[in-house]
Amino acid sequence: MTDKKKAAAASAANGAAASAPVPDARRLKHIEASLRTKYKHKIFNKFVQAICDYDMIHPGDKIAVCISGGKDSMLLAKLFQELKRRNKIPFGLVFLCMDPGYTAANRRALEDNAALLHVPLTLFETAIFDSVFHVEQSPCYLCARMRRGYLYRRARALGCNKIALGHHFDDAVETFLMSILYAGEVRAMMPKLHSTSCPGMELLRPLYYVREADIRQWRDENGLRFLQCACRFTEENALPRADGASGSKRLEMKELIRRLEAGNPQVGANIFHAMGNINLETVLGYKLDGREHSFPDTYGRGRPADGSTILP
Repeated sequence: MTDKKKAAAASAANGAAASAPVPDARRLKHIEASLRTKYKHKIFNKFVQAICDYDMIHPGDKIAVCISGGKDSMLLAKLFQELKRRNKIPFGLVFLCMDPGYTAANRRALEDNAALLHVPLTLFETAIFDSVFHVEQSPCYLCARMRRGYLYRRARALGCNKIALGHHFDDAVETFLMSILYAGEVRAMMPKLHSTSCPGMELLRPLYYVREADIRQWRDENGLRFLQCACRFTEENALPRADGASGSKRLEMKELIRRLEAGNPQVGANIFHAMGNINLETVLGYKLDGREHSFPDTYGRGRPADGSTILP
């Protein structure tokens, strides 16, 4: 082959390579398509159903989707992008990511995943991990409150009126059980709530109906590797103790539910249903509008003629 023919062949090959889709582009297309096909009913439809059931999004909203780098928040970002693409409701999006003190490797992994999934991050830094690492009592609770405060304030500065977090069905069930077993109260993780620290801001949990097992399956089938908590304290507590137990109460709840569902697969669903099926006539006490009410206070008063529940 002459030099001229070699040059022409090389040019043609380079042109073909340039016009062919890069592997990451093909991979992204497959990942996004999976949410419209195989995972449409298990994930996307449940995401949309929670938004509709709890009236989460209104025209003109600007929502900060909070990205931690884990599987839940990255999935949430892709679901919001898909919802935005369908353009049923006019709303704005910001993909807000706080670095609370990640290692260089974890920060790089987060940014690489965001680039792969075409999630444009708005990043800012804090030193929360260092602030709570030596706190002995409830460091995870303190960390979560501090992170939420930073996210609220940054979201508001960006013109957002809502933030969206990646808490899912299993998080709600586990939190409900923890409140009963370790706090002695019945308290649910709500699908949305108004901020008490940032007036005018609202928190959304659009993955409220999505099971964690389905999120894991979507992640694994697409070959994705996301961050866990990336917190030094949590990584240590995730290790089993000498007695075989885990230091994390949430992990204890996951294991308890797993064991119960081995005998009855409906356990998780029943606990979730119980959060919205509390009969005030059969509890010893409850709080309403900040006031405490107890069973002895209403016992023997009779039932209203219309059959309604007795409430002060």
